[in-house]
Amino acid sequence: MLEPSNNNELPVIPEKRYFTIGEVSELCGVKPHVLRYWEQEFTELSPVKRRGNRRYYQRHDVLMIRQIRSLLYEQGYTIGGARAYLVRDDGKDDANRAKELIHQMVGELEDILELLK
Repeated sequence: MLEPSNNNELPVIPEKRYFTIGEVSELCGVKPHVLRYWEQEFTELSPVKRRGNRRYYQRHDVLMIRQIRSLLYEQGYTIGGARAYLVRDDGKDDANRAKELIHQMVGELEDILELLK
């Protein structure tokens, strides 16, 4: 198991669609019981559950777990603080995407206007 400060030394995430809880545990340096606990605390983390309540994580889940791990173990956030950070961070991403989309649309409309002249 990796030390909490070794997030940079985590293995590369393979190109797979689904990962078991054991694989995610190794990829993120976190024990399986911690992953199950984080599922309860972070609504953004929701692996697919199949027969027998087996969890199957997708790539975005693994990336989210790595971000949560970094916030808690490296940056010193509490569970509540990390949860608030992730909610705030999602809002920023949406605002930035909206700005980019508006700029793209304005550029396309200006191009259309030039064609019509």
